[in-house]
Amino acid sequence: MKRLLRRLLPSLPLSLAVFTTGLLLSERIGAGQVALALGLALGLPHLAGRLEREFARIGSLRPVPRLLAVMLYDIVRCNLRVALQVLGPRSAIHPGWIWIPLELTNIHGITALASLITLTPGTVSAELSDDRRYLLVHVLDMRDPETEIAEIKARYEAPLKEIFP
Repeated sequence: MKRLLRRLLPSLPLSLAVFTTGLLLSERIGAGQVALALGLALGLPHLAGRLEREFARIGSLRPVPRLLAVMLYDIVRCNLRVALQVLGPRSAIHPGWIWIPLELTNIHGITALASLITLTPGTVSAELSDDRRYLLVHVLDMRDPETEIAEIKARYEAPLKEIFP
């Protein structure tokens, strides 16, 4: 019986807090509000437990300041480069698509990588392969695909591998 109760309510304090908050946020307390609050009180602790397990795999946070500095520098540098390209002759722009092979396996790390790439002006993450081993990226001005891949892997993926092992 105790085991069943533990499975149903993995965190009694969290369930009580969710239930109480759900009722306090209601204008009027009726059967529908009680049922909704009860459903949330029973379901959210299970979701919270899953998120806790997912983020428990975070490794070192030491690379974060350097990664943020690199990102800020790249945003400024690429903004200037894209502005010059857009204002210059069209023939100087060489857009292209590249598949970046990923060493990251953690979905949160892959999401962070895709976000960092998209935040950088001139690049957009477009698709993740079904097996999560390749990320499709559009580059506004791609002269050498291998250089682009190496730069993304060195500047963004390497620190993210330390954060999301």
